[in-house]
Amino acid sequence: MQTPSDQNPVHDDATERSIESLFGYNLKRAYMIFRDDFRLGVESAGMSPRAMSVLALIVECPHITQSDVARRLGIERSGIVAIIDDLEGNGLVRREAVPGDRRSQALLPTPQGYDQFDLVMSQAQAREQHLLSALPPQEQAQLLQLLRKLRTTHEGDIND
Repeated sequence: MQTPSDQNPVHDDATERSIESLFGYNLKRAYMIFRDDFRLGVESAGMSPRAMSVLALIVECPHITQSDVARRLGIERSGIVAIIDDLEGNGLVRREAVPGDRRSQALLPTPQGYDQFDLVMSQAQAREQHLLSALPPQEQAQLLQLLRKLRTTHEGDIND
């Protein structure tokens, strides 16, 4: 007779009933390490992780509206206004009227915004490489590919 561990090679008898055998638990623990490290790096550059996420989206999608930023990042509209006000006050983004829609404003990065984004991204990439140094480059690429596959396959599943 086969046991569950015989049927699933990922689990062995010693850890099958351990929380350590759960993918979600291990992903969460790894996420917490990466999140905390990212937060330290971003904050050392004088930004919050949330502001960096907003700036990144504006850099990647110039002329995006405030409403679209809020929707794509899952931030309340009232919260997005404060973040964009701060980014604008720091000279990183500017608002521009959307032709034909007086209620919407498009967001554009300023030259300083591009520079800040590039600085924080290069720091984040270096910090991630340090955290990933236990994995050879081929495994790093494989891990990223697998995480993207899981994310794109299941995005929106929980709320559907």
